[in-house]
Amino acid sequence: MTKKILVAVILAVLVCSCASKRKGTTRFDDNISPYVKEEQTSPYVKEEQTSPYIKEEVTVREEKVKTIDEEDVIYDFYVIIGSFKVVDNARKFRTELTEEGFKPVVLEGENDYYRVSVGSFNDENAARTRIRQIRNNYEKYSDVWLLIRKK
Repeated sequence: MTKKILVAVILAVLVCSCASKRKGTTRFDDNISPYVKEEQTSPYVKEEQTSPYIKEEVTVREEKVKTIDEEDVIYDFYVIIGSFKVVDNARKFRTELTEEGFKPVVLEGENDYYRVSVGSFNDENAARTRIRQIRNNYEKYSDVWLLIRKK
């Protein structure tokens, strides 16, 4: 008789555990779950800016820079479209950008990077407006950012 009871208990346990799987339930509490909890993120939606004075998400860095290959005209804000460790790569990129209609300038930064700028301004709002124009018209340059010249 004990064998029959033991078999019945084992079958009951198997049936119960299978039933929970069919219903999609789990015995894990979220705090002890062995699965990594996925982060819920909302997709980035680009909003139309109506005023040039609205501050949108733009990466901003401050560093000392000087122009190379051209007369050193000093501006406070630069729109940076590329950064390179090798000056020849920056010059090649400048040539490509010129063919696309930009007027790029190569800058030498204080941290041994060569920055390719496609806009130089003394007004921050004008620089941010140029960044917005580039992002709206050139999807491949959506990572364009703002460099503030350190004095």
